[in-house]
Amino acid sequence: MSFEQIIKIPQDRIGVIIGKGGRVKEEIEQKCNVIVEIDGENGDALVSSGPSPLTKAEPFKAIEIILAISKGFSPERAYRLLGEDLLQLVDIRDYAGKSANSMQRIKGRIIGKAGKSRKTIEELTGAYVSVYGHTVGLIGSFQEIRMGIEAISMLSKGSSHKSVYNMLQGARRKAKFDKMKLWEENSQ
Repeated sequence: MSFEQIIKIPQDRIGVIIGKGGRVKEEIEQKCNVIVEIDGENGDALVSSGPSPLTKAEPFKAIEIILAISKGFSPERAYRLLGEDLLQLVDIRDYAGKSANSMQRIKGRIIGKAGKSRKTIEELTGAYVSVYGHTVGLIGSFQEIRMGIEAISMLSKGSSHKSVYNMLQGARRKAKFDKMKLWEENSQ
């Protein structure tokens, strides 16, 4: 039984997925035990399980990694998906509607001056954040992504950066406290 799926890739991200000398494509194939064929003209990537049995191949991980890279993540950050981490995409059009100006304003609020807001969200949540096109991508654990989506939602709706950062710091403190409490309960 074999597996095949086609993923559409933006033209400007094809080179990143292939990598210098085909390095990234080969790494994805080796790490996920799949075959990746990329059509540079129309931007299609075909992921197939290849000759190995489907039980050894991880085509869904390969698809997630390729999707993450196509949404603006670096290959190194996308490889975090090989573990237990998840990829979540948020469509900014849900907040901006059809207005291009609103879209740019929201993207600007999420990225911040010189990327400061995006970096702060990453530091406070632990999730990687990428803003590309009309989507915001997050890679992290379920909890990290949940906090990141909340922050993006608040910024998209017009909340101040300060209130978003305060919410994230409070959530992080609570998570640390809960972790410490759980550790104390288990050590008794």
